[in-house]
Amino acid sequence: MQIRIVRTIDEFDALANEWNELHRSSASRVPFLRHEFLSAWWRTLGGGEWQHGELLVLTGHSEDGALRGAAPLFLTKNLEGETALMLLGSSEIADYLDFLAPTAALPEFVAALLDFLSSEAAPSWEVLDLYNLIENSPSMSILQAEAGRRGWEIVQHRLQHCPYIPLPGDWETYLAGIDKKQRHEIRRKMRRAENYGLPVRWYIVSDSSRLEAEVDAFLDLMALDAKKQAFLTEPMRRQMRMVSRSAFAAGWLQLAFLEVDGVKAAGYLNFDDGRRIWVYNSGLDFNYSSLSPGWVLLGHLLQWANDNQREAFDFMRGDEGYKYRFGGIDRFVVRLKLRR
Repeated sequence: MQIRIVRTIDEFDALANEWNELHRSSASRVPFLRHEFLSAWWRTLGGGEWQHGELLVLTGHSEDGALRGAAPLFLTKNLEGETALMLLGSSEIADYLDFLAPTAALPEFVAALLDFLSSEAAPSWEVLDLYNLIENSPSMSILQAEAGRRGWEIVQHRLQHCPYIPLPGDWETYLAGIDKKQRHEIRRKMRRAENYGLPVRWYIVSDSSRLEAEVDAFLDLMALDAKKQAFLTEPMRRQMRMVSRSAFAAGWLQLAFLEVDGVKAAGYLNFDDGRRIWVYNSGLDFNYSSLSPGWVLLGHLLQWANDNQREAFDFMRGDEGYKYRFGGIDRFVVRLKLRR
């Protein structure tokens, strides 16, 4: 497999269609590896998370030139001050990261990638520093085996909890599978919202002419939480607007709200790839806490996901208690550092 270097955003954007075709057949199909997310991330360097970086996307091609693998990397100084090759998306706002390649092509791509990084053609680097790999990613074992074969140092750190809910495809079956007390609470809260003294409705944004206003309304909801307000710097708001626009255009944004008498009380910004729902962020108006709007909206979204045959509801990073009360099963993301 031939390794090529993509150094400019124009070169990277020229790969958009081929990149997303590879994503559809990749062993890892997380939404943060779609071209439009990575392109938006690079344009703001993660909403200002990184101050400097050099784009260094490495692509693997078959003899006929077809794209068969990709490592979306950039060169920077990591948190320890080392010259590091890191994944685009590292590390705050892309919950899951990985390489792209079909399962059958992944061993060949990883071997070719590490061969290239060992060669004089590669730029100078100290560590390959990979954040937010899902612990059961097939890339993990292949990377460790190939690094071990070369005598490289391998350091792995467990990072955050990432609970997810496997879905049976039926709302009542899902409810029957969770704790009895929590099942009762979900039903009770959703019934109370139906019978609330003011009109309560939930919806998923589908009107493109309203998208900008709806995204801004969601960011305003997020900012009602002091920690999230500090997170939402102007570069981060710009990043989230860019991602939301591109995800909507590509058909994988699920932006949902619960309104009380026309006022937004809760919102979820999720990704929907047709297989599973990826819960990216949420916002809540605490003036409506007595209605439990976050729980109510989450219940509607889980019912929708079951009714529409999504296979899983992925809460991604964070060990908040409600994720487990709704039936979340734990797993982790890891940081993998490889040093020659």
